Amino acid sequence: MRVVVLASGSEGNSTYIETNEIKILIDLGKNTKYLKTQLENINVNPAEINYILISHTHKDHTSALKTFTNRYKTTILLSQKMFYELEDLQEYENIIIYDEDIHLKDLTIKTIKSSHDAPDARNFILENKENSVVYVTDTGYINRKYFESLKNKDIYLFESNHDIEMLLNGPYPKWLKSRVVGSYGHLSNKDSSFYLSKLIGDKTQKIVLMHLSHINNTEEKALNMIQETFKEYEITFNSIVCAKQSEITEVI
Repeated sequence: MRVVVLASGSEGNSTYIETNEIKILIDLGKNTKYLKTQLENINVNPAEINYILISHTHKDHTSALKTFTNRYKTTILLSQKMFYELEDLQEYENIIIYDEDIHLKDLTIKTIKSSHDAPDARNFILENKENSVVYVTDTGYINRKYFESLKNKDIYLFESNHDIEMLLNGPYPKWLKSRVVGSYGHLSNKDSSFYLSKLIGDKTQKIVLMHLSHINNTEEKALNMIQETFKEYEITFNSIVCAKQSEITEVI
């Protein structure tokens, strides 16, 4: 597998995952020009993308969907509730409705319910033979019933949205602060670090911290929190990076 986060943040989100038989994008935020450029930077022709997997319908995850699919006719994977939320797709033919697990040639995708203020929101576990990727963003918490399925995977793409003190003392109005920290909002650095300390294992090769707020977080704070938490739980793991809003990660 190859994994590259193309964009992550409040202005747009998209992640590229490739197996021997599948090229897939998780979400399609930002804009088509940006996504095309970044895909070509890793030698991927956007016309070769087989599927676009939608996690939820917020604009920062779907803003490029109409123009990208008009141009490339890519098959979209989404739930029934998401389909009805996206009016531009009502006449689009290349759609697969998922409910739980998705099987695509050499890739299996397990969907798990996330807790977010969208009509339907999902996170994913993508597995190909012995390789595995966890994608967890845009959720206020992770239900304990999913812990066993999420444990000891190769790569974790994991939300670390905000530093709690920065958020509470920052410029957001009270209602928005309550939304972000609430059970239908986003994982804080502290939340993310705690969950990851319980989930990673001896197979784990890489953690990418996702969806960092440019107002209520910094890379330094996110990385310091996870390093402090891992030290507290006597975990030695240093292969951790932060995804950026307008810059791709390394090819993992």
